[in-house]
Amino acid sequence: MIIIDGSEGEGGGQVVRNACALSLITGQPFRITNARGKRSKPGLMRQHVTAVEAACALGNATCEDLAVGASEITFTPGKVVPGEYRFAVGTAGSTGLVLQTLLMPLVLSDAPSRLILEGGTHNMLAPPFEFIAKTFLPIVNRMGPTVEARLIRHGFYPRGGGRIEVEITPAPLTPIACVERGALHERSVTAMFAALPFEIADREIGAARKALDWPEESFAVRQLPEEQGPGNIVLIEAAFEHVTEIVSGFGQLGVPAERVAKMAAGRMAGYLASNAFAGPYLQDQLLLPFALAGGGAFTTVKPSQHSLTARDVIERFIGRRGVFRDQPDGTHRVEWR
Repeated sequence: MIIIDGSEGEGGGQVVRNACALSLITGQPFRITNARGKRSKPGLMRQHVTAVEAACALGNATCEDLAVGASEITFTPGKVVPGEYRFAVGTAGSTGLVLQTLLMPLVLSDAPSRLILEGGTHNMLAPPFEFIAKTFLPIVNRMGPTVEARLIRHGFYPRGGGRIEVEITPAPLTPIACVERGALHERSVTAMFAALPFEIADREIGAARKALDWPEESFAVRQLPEEQGPGNIVLIEAAFEHVTEIVSGFGQLGVPAERVAKMAAGRMAGYLASNAFAGPYLQDQLLLPFALAGGGAFTTVKPSQHSLTARDVIERFIGRRGVFRDQPDGTHRVEWR
């Protein structure tokens, strides 16, 4: 039994998600104490409970004391059964983070699967759908599997109601090197909004134009159906030969539209100024597939506390050591040994 203190390191829900995925893959049970111990509201939230319930359903696992607000759970894995599954978070909790829990066990299974996930697709506490589809999954697909994700309906915080569908064709994970991002092919800024004034998105685009010296055709406003709102997001995309980086800014009450766009543009400028393959969010998501592949490497920006915590959890299950090595150009090379 692997014992994990959920308040160590970054102390968030990622510990729960990675532990469930790794338990299903390795067959090792675990117990988490102090779940999300460093959050303002400790204990499991609805989206974490849904992720664990989903892991139990497809992995024939059991989980003791699972409930919203629970601070301690004990998870005992069974055999993963690929197939078609549907899970609803029931709130604006992230569908992408539920997918993060289920993806690697299904990628390493022995038959195709289909997931229907309902809840939030665009909220400020998780990568938006576009990041999953354009930034993360293409790297997973280069490693051997074929994973295709479709956005059926947007789900913004706090309403939720979004839906994504994911088709998974499994295959062993092959080690790859992701150290060069290659030439820049395309840049874009899109301000999306639903059931909000057009002026908000227009002001965001104006601020992004000032912050980024990009061609005029790079900027666009997209209005979504009223019933998919209210919601607003700015998506800034830089597509390179080998990787696409997507940075997002979420509109929220009390925060000027210009500030939302300016902060997102600043994060993209920081990435473009580096030579790293992976930005801070892709860095975190690549740790698990690269560890399970047993080799390969990628370059990234300064490791986040989120990533260091993920590395520590992964090490507990697979017995390999994740190493972040400083490079002369200021990037960090990530390898598993």
